[in-house]
Amino acid sequence: MTVFDLTGRTALVTGAAQGLGEGMAHALAAAGATVVVADLQDELAAQVAESLGGAHSAVHLDVTDEPSWEAAAAAAVERTGRLDILVNNAGVEISSLIADVDPADIRTMLDVNVLGTALGIKHGLRTMRPGGAAGQGGSIINISSVAATIAFPGIPIYSATKSAVDRLTRVAAMEAGKLGYGVRVNCIYPGLVPTAMGTGLAVDMATLGLFESPDAAVGAVIEQTPLGRLGEVGDMADAVVFLASDAARFVTGTGLSVDGGMGM
Repeated sequence: MTVFDLTGRTALVTGAAQGLGEGMAHALAAAGATVVVADLQDELAAQVAESLGGAHSAVHLDVTDEPSWEAAAAAAVERTGRLDILVNNAGVEISSLIADVDPADIRTMLDVNVLGTALGIKHGLRTMRPGGAAGQGGSIINISSVAATIAFPGIPIYSATKSAVDRLTRVAAMEAGKLGYGVRVNCIYPGLVPTAMGTGLAVDMATLGLFESPDAAVGAVIEQTPLGRLGEVGDMADAVVFLASDAARFVTGTGLSVDGGMGM
């Protein structure tokens, strides 16, 4: 057994049917946690849970809907008797020049990225704190972005919402500590990863006329990254396991950059 061993703990990961969330679910399961795969895409979520094997399961979750959060948190506790780790990963990115931004797109990103994360923190704390349905403390990990730390063109609203995730993280960590909840709250800032979202972003940058081609957009990111490559799903997933584990037992209210140095 090591400080990274999560055996006996339950983790709920939002947006876990694909992309970074799916990778995080696999990494947490590999570390020993029982994972609840939470997503709007029920069929894909069930497939991910099945691929994990064992006692892992899927639950329907609309992160923008409070009753949906109540039901998902209750399901996790009902199935495993506890909830120790919550990863607020679900997010959406809609590219636009700020001069052309659509109010409907702004509302969508605010709803998913900010409201969804805030509700996740709320119900994570209420479930994990003393007197809660689980009541044994735990770790909440929010997924921000390197976009919260740099001025990258074409994603102004996404950047703003991910900056909000950082602030929510720090205030929640302060409150949880002051009130004796026994819950650590942290976030990570992923760099660009060539998932469907990351690849789509590169295409958008070329479409907006900011770069000559998607490859040029990717090249610009790599050029700005001291480690000289794009991120990988495993890079982000391992950071989540660290923050969920006892190796991070004295870490709260922090934002961990997992971006190869791009945002320094």
